[in-house]
Amino acid sequence: MSSKARIIETDDATNPIAVKFEHVTKTYRLYKNDRARFLAAFWPRMHYDKVDANKDLSFTIERGESVAFLGANGAGKSTALKIVTGVATPASGTVEVHGRVSALLDLSAGFDAELTGRENLILRGRLWGMSSSQIHELLPEIADFAEIGKFIDQPMRTYSSGMKTRLGFAFASSIKPDILILDEVLAVGDRRFSAKSLERMQEIMAGDNVTLLFVTHSLSHAENFCKRALVIDHGQLKFDGPIQEGIEFYKTSSS
Repeated sequence: MSSKARIIETDDATNPIAVKFEHVTKTYRLYKNDRARFLAAFWPRMHYDKVDANKDLSFTIERGESVAFLGANGAGKSTALKIVTGVATPASGTVEVHGRVSALLDLSAGFDAELTGRENLILRGRLWGMSSSQIHELLPEIADFAEIGKFIDQPMRTYSSGMKTRLGFAFASSIKPDILILDEVLAVGDRRFSAKSLERMQEIMAGDNVTLLFVTHSLSHAENFCKRALVIDHGQLKFDGPIQEGIEFYKTSSS
């Protein structure tokens, strides 16, 4: 990460600002192939192309806001949210994140295939800073919502991809974050479970001061869950305003 980049992360959920980007740029290096990428670690002159996934991106999200990130595939929406979660780091600019973040991105990522579902949930809870009593209190609710029955005590290598995704969603949506990040995850499982997931998200959003950052291509979901829209194109902010106006701007600009 460049020395020009500045990251400020706190657990202060009383701060009126939840997320703030100031002139944030995230640059990726694109190599010809995996061999070139490997050799670049030893030979800095290895040729590569540069792509700015986010370019001079600035916005402020207040505590309790619900914001939809709209844009075409590759526009830089998910990159921005990865920076918020700490998965990606910017090349320059300042990022502020105040409050505990729960990200529903790749729901099945991070599970240990050799551990049971229960053991994986306990591990995730520990990483979240939860006490043993808090974790064990939540476990029955999570297992019940995920609908995996006795498989909760089986190694996760025996799970189908749908079971892993349901368990990941059940955990991430059962904890109480200050900042909730969703990236196209509401179509979880079959139609019935997807409807159940939507209902769970509505319950979360009814909570006090939960800040929602939502990447979606479903304009109806964006309108149902969010009051504000950020439209991003080629890594740059093109619109910031009320959700209905943002949807119309996106429709017009993408047509």
